[in-house]
Amino acid sequence: MDVMPQQDPESRRPPEPSQEDPHAQHDPHAPQDPYVMPAEGATAVPPPPPTLRTTLRRAAFGAVAAGVLLAGALVAVPDGKDDRPKEPGPVERAEAAATAGSPASLSDLTALIGDRQKWVEAHPKDAPSWATLGSAYVEWGRRSADAAYFGRAEEALKRSLEEQPGERGNGEAWVGMAALANARHDFLAAKRWGETVRKQDPKTWSVYPVLIDAYTGLGDVKAATGATEKFGELRKGVPALARTADLYRGQGWREDALATAREAADRATAPAEKAEALHRLGELAWERGEPEEAVAQFDAALRTDAGHHASLAGKARALVALDRTDEAVAAYQSVITKLPRPAYALELGELYASLELDGDARSQYEKLAGLLEQAKAAGVDESVVQARYESDHGDPAVAVELLRGQWKKQHRSAAVADALGWALHRAGKSEEGLEYAQQAVDTGVRNASYAYHLGMIERELAQYGPARRHLQEALRTNPAFSPLDAPKAREALETLGEPPPGGPGDMQPPPPPPPPPAPSREPKREARPKPEPKPKRESPKPEAPAPAPSQTAPAPSKAAPSSPAAVEADASKSP
Repeated sequence: MDVMPQQDPESRRPPEPSQEDPHAQHDPHAPQDPYVMPAEGATAVPPPPPTLRTTLRRAAFGAVAAGVLLAGALVAVPDGKDDRPKEPGPVERAEAAATAGSPASLSDLTALIGDRQKWVEAHPKDAPSWATLGSAYVEWGRRSADAAYFGRAEEALKRSLEEQPGERGNGEAWVGMAALANARHDFLAAKRWGETVRKQDPKTWSVYPVLIDAYTGLGDVKAATGATEKFGELRKGVPALARTADLYRGQGWREDALATAREAADRATAPAEKAEALHRLGELAWERGEPEEAVAQFDAALRTDAGHHASLAGKARALVALDRTDEAVAAYQSVITKLPRPAYALELGELYASLELDGDARSQYEKLAGLLEQAKAAGVDESVVQARYESDHGDPAVAVELLRGQWKKQHRSAAVADALGWALHRAGKSEEGLEYAQQAVDTGVRNASYAYHLGMIERELAQYGPARRHLQEALRTNPAFSPLDAPKAREALETLGEPPPGGPGDMQPPPPPPPPPAPSREPKREARPKPEPKPKRESPKPEAPAPAPSQTAPAPSKAAPSSPAAVEADASKSP
C-alpha cells in the first residue's frame, strides 16, 4: 500500500479567452487597441456607420466564432479541470515496475530510495515502507555491484519485521530477505525464506522470482521449473516470458529460449525492461557463437538504457571474439569502473594474458583480489569466481577447498559442478573431477567452457574418443568462447588427430608398435600351438565342395586320409 502523500499536479489550464460584445459601439476618441492595425490612409474623420445588413452579418459571424471558442474551451477543460493524464515521475515509475515484476532504471530506483528514506524518517512505524526501502537497497546493490547496500537492506528489512512480523501479514519483508540472500549467493537461506512465504500464501506472485533464483543456484531444475510455471500462471506478460526464456536456456533448449526471449523483447515497453530483454538476446547470440549479432543486441540495450552496464560487459566479450581487442579492453575498463563485478575483472585479466600483457594481467588479478575481499566483507559469497581464478592462475588446491564447501552447502548448479571438476583436474585428481564435469554437461546447458573442461579431463585420462568429441563440441558451440582456452582446445584437437576412417567415433589413436620379442621366448611360443599346423598342410581338393557356413569342419579321420604317408599307401594298392 502506498502511504506516500500525493501532490496535486500543477495546473496546466490555458487562460480563459477574452469575451467581447460584438454589438458594443466603439468610441472613436477612445484609446485604440495596440494589437489592431489602423486602417490604411486613416484620417481624423470617422468612417461612416455600417449599414444594417453589414451589422447583422458581423453579429452572426461573431456569435458563431464565440460558440466555437466556447466549445473548444469546454472540451479542453471540462468543469474547470485538466483531464490530460499526468506523466508519472521517477518514483511512480519505480513503483510501477516493482508492481509489474519488472526492473526499474537506476535513476528511478535512486528516486524511490530517496523518497522512502524521507518517509520512514517521519513515519518510523510504517512496516511496508521499510520493506520497500530494504528491497530497493537489495536491487540497487545488485545492479550497481555495490555490496555495501546489502547491509543497509538487511537493517531496513529487519526493522520492517520488528514493526510487523511476517506471520502477521508482512510477507513482502520476507520476500526482501529472500532476495537479499540470493544477492549474497546464499541460495539455501533464500529457499527457506521463499518457501515460508509460499506456504503462508501460495498466490503471492512476488515470491516466485526469488524462488526461481534460489532453486537455480542449488541446481534443483525440477523445483525451478515448477516455480517458473507457477509464476507464469500468476503473472502474465514480459516478466513471465523472461523467466521462461532463462529456464529454456539453462536446459539447453536453444531454439525455444530464443523464440521466447524475442517475444519478451517485442512486448517490453519500459526502457529498463526493454534493455534487459535485449541483453538476454545478446547473451544467447554470444553463447551460440554469433558475436556480430551479440554486439548489435548489446548496443541496442545500451541505447535503450545507458545505465544497463551489464550489456557493456557483454559487448566487450563479443568484441574479443571479433578480434577487436583494443575496443574490448576499453569497454572492459569502462564497465569495471561502473559495475565492478569480480567476474568482469577476471575476464579482463585473462584478456591481458592472451595478449601477452603479463604486467597488466597481474595488475588486474590484484584488483580482482581486492574486489573479492570487499565482497567477503559485505557477506557476499564469490567462491565460484575465486575458484576459477585459483584453478588457472593460482593454487588449484585452494579452488578445490572452496568448491567442496559450496557442494556441502547444496550449491550444486551446473556452474559449481563444472568449476569443481576442473579444479580437481588441475589439482591432479582428474578421475574424481571427471564425475563433476560430466554432471555439468549432462544438464544440457550449451556452454562451450563446460564441454572444453570435460574434453581436457578425458584427454588426460586417455579417453581419446570422448575427449575429441567434447573438444569439437566446445569449438562448434562457440569458436571464441575464451581468449585463453579456445586456442588450447584447438591445440588439443590437433594433438589427438582425426579418428581412423570408417571407425567408431570413440576409437582411440593407434598404439605404438610393440617391441620385438626376445629370442629366448620364441621356442616356447611355437611349442604351444603344435596341433595347428596339420590343417595347413592338407592337400586341398578342388573338386570337393566347401562346407556350408553353419557346419563345423570334421576332424581328420582314416576315411579321409590327408597325410603324405596315407596317400602313398593308397597308390601302391591301386592296379
